[in-house]
Amino acid sequence: MKRIVVATVLNQSGVLNKITGVLAKRQFNIDSITVGRTEMEGISRMTIVVNVEDDRQAEQLTKQLNKLIDVIKVQDITDQAIVSRELALIKVLSTAQTRSEIGGLVEPFRASIIDVSRESVTIQVTGDSEKVEALVDLLKPYGIKEMVRTGLTAFLRGSQKQVTDLSSYSLLK
Repeated sequence: MKRIVVATVLNQSGVLNKITGVLAKRQFNIDSITVGRTEMEGISRMTIVVNVEDDRQAEQLTKQLNKLIDVIKVQDITDQAIVSRELALIKVLSTAQTRSEIGGLVEPFRASIIDVSRESVTIQVTGDSEKVEALVDLLKPYGIKEMVRTGLTAFLRGSQKQVTDLSSYSLLK
């Protein structure tokens, strides 16, 4: 089963390697991992989608990650109300005749054609993983020449508190 885990970490060299090392050592399969700076100087957030066998294994994962010195906070947000997005760039084979057809196909997904050449069009789509996957399935008959996906980025909805007050975290002082 897939779990969505977010980790707030110090933005330092080697932190990603330490996290993936823990996951590899415990034989967790990473479905996706995204990392980016947050609104706080020196702090980054990782969104990790990982396959686990059961809830016990998911709990063990968060405990192991929380033990790392550069990790401030780890939360499994799978069963909570979240906002999540993924980005995909999809290069699809096209001719002059199929370009407008492809354009009409991507419009309901609020996707956009961001590059056009004689033999292909490149489409950008953002949304939840199911939306991206649905568009990919519709584009397959045209011939997907190349595709790249960012993986999931997520955080809690609304006023739910993601992280405790970080001002007390000793390494930030």
